[in-house]
Amino acid sequence: MARKVPRPFKYEWGSGSIVEEACWMGEHMEPAIQLMRYEGGDHDGHEAVRFCFYNVKGAWQRHPLMLGPEDVPQIREALKSTPRLREILKDMFG
Repeated sequence: MARKVPRPFKYEWGSGSIVEEACWMGEHMEPAIQLMRYEGGDHDGHEAVRFCFYNVKGAWQRHPLMLGPEDVPQIREALKSTPRLREILKDMFG
């Protein structure tokens, strides 16, 4: 399910926009890797990566995202449309 980006997020320590999102449909959930960019305050311009998932009805879940080697092809395909996120992950993981 494609979601509009950018879209806002808000935490106690800051807020900003989800500017890129790579997601794909799994059997029991929709995993997502999101590039979040903070706006204003002490974190202005800071980028963070969130690994999360949505349930099959499209609701965001507050649980850990667990992935296995079988997910790699779908992750790679989903990241093709997220150049900045792909670059950050490459720097993180090689």
